[in-house]
Amino acid sequence: MRTYQQKTAETKHDWYIVDAAGQRLGTLAVRISRVLAGKHKPTWTPHIDDGDFVIVINAEKVELGGNKWDQKVYYRHSGYPGGLKLQTARDLMDKHPERLVERAVRGMLPTNRLRDVRLGRLKVYTGATHTHEAQKPQELP
Repeated sequence: MRTYQQKTAETKHDWYIVDAAGQRLGTLAVRISRVLAGKHKPTWTPHIDDGDFVIVINAEKVELGGNKWDQKVYYRHSGYPGGLKLQTARDLMDKHPERLVERAVRGMLPTNRLRDVRLGRLKVYTGATHTHEAQKPQELP
């Protein structure tokens, strides 16, 4: 029996849509990252980018458990002394709700050369409408 190795020319990217309303952020991010990486396909190969496109709608209606809205803090640094910026999940949700989902998915993907390519296939929208009707997206499995 031979091990199957997928080739780049054999890849096919499908489109999936997921409604984030009422779903927990971490569980949603795990499901999305698996589809972006292509791990839901039987032809998954670690070094080949075989993932699919994912459209997330209603990102402003995602849920966090417990007191995480105020206790979960996102950090970033400008690179200069004293340049540490802090932002709670509630502040991030008020200003940019789509970034909350994007950051969660980014943290679930492995840190390698394919991460930015996979994140480029993630489309997050705050409302129930999106601009990808022509691709005929299916419900996320």
